[in-house]
Amino acid sequence: MSAPVQREAAAIREEWLGLALSTLPADRPAAQAAISELYRLIGQVPPRFHWVSSPAAALVTAPPGTRPRPSDAVENLSGWPLPPILTSLMRELCRELDARVRWVQQPMDQMIRRQVRGPLSRSADRSLRMALRSAHHPQDYPANTWYGMQCVSWIAHYDALRRAAGVVFTPEQTRRFEAWAAVARSCGWWWPREDVCVVSERPAEVRTEPRGEDGEVRLHCADGPAVRYADGWDVHAWHGTPVPAWVITDPSIRRIEQEANVEVRRCAIEHIGWEAYIEGAGLRPVASAPDPGNPGSELRLFTVRRGSRVLLAVNGSLERDGRRRRYGLIVPDFLDDPIAAAGWTYGLSAEQYSLLVRRT
Repeated sequence: MSAPVQREAAAIREEWLGLALSTLPADRPAAQAAISELYRLIGQVPPRFHWVSSPAAALVTAPPGTRPRPSDAVENLSGWPLPPILTSLMRELCRELDARVRWVQQPMDQMIRRQVRGPLSRSADRSLRMALRSAHHPQDYPANTWYGMQCVSWIAHYDALRRAAGVVFTPEQTRRFEAWAAVARSCGWWWPREDVCVVSERPAEVRTEPRGEDGEVRLHCADGPAVRYADGWDVHAWHGTPVPAWVITDPSIRRIEQEANVEVRRCAIEHIGWEAYIEGAGLRPVASAPDPGNPGSELRLFTVRRGSRVLLAVNGSLERDGRRRRYGLIVPDFLDDPIAAAGWTYGLSAEQYSLLVRRT
């Protein structure tokens, strides 16, 4: 695969990631024109549009001129008729575009799936889709399918096939693809009904950090909301994990001790620092030992509460700032040996863990 093609694919990925995380005001005329075109493509009359300030607002507002019915609530999205029809329209387009890929273009298609579609899908799931779940808590598969369909990853994939790999679309395929792409470029989440379409504005602020290679990102902000909408609805996140606001704005030993969720506790402890937490909480040391899986580092075992202990370790690989992150792992209280505790976290015995060359 030529380097210029890979660079172009990476540029297309970054372009669509920027659009997905955009904090610019929605282009309402463009969004409404594109959604109306999608309605026409499935044989529906273009709807009236009702704009909301955030996905959370979509839960509690009824479009003017409609009679609120339980079945029309966003949490009952799986029972709405239009989302599965529009999803079928998208899937049929994808099948047609896949068939346009000639055998000589297949290596580029695979590269684009790895370097464009995959990273964008993972980035979306760890950013705005994560924020959406905080508002809606969609549990059923159809709802998740509809939100996944609005992810820019599949659009970026076929855009890269067209621009970087030279795949030619028919005029009709171009018409359908451009309608989907125009919606993704111009607004936030949207919810289609037969008579009215609810559309959300974009967030006013999105804070992310790099994760892994290929341009992946996840939500993170150490001093405020990771996602904030103009109406005040926001989501806090610590290295990709959604957390209550106090974890970011006012972490304390008392709140950490009262928190039942292990992941939330871990994030709050990481925010104030494990050393500060151990000292402030008065954790009793059990034992320490050199880490055989991470030469030059030490494993330290502490009693946390009845039934559990915490193993304090150092990451085997460097962070982007050149430092090694110190982190704690909850382990059972029957473990008295730090090496046995480290092995337990990997499903290994102390002897097996001691034979590791280097942990990452």
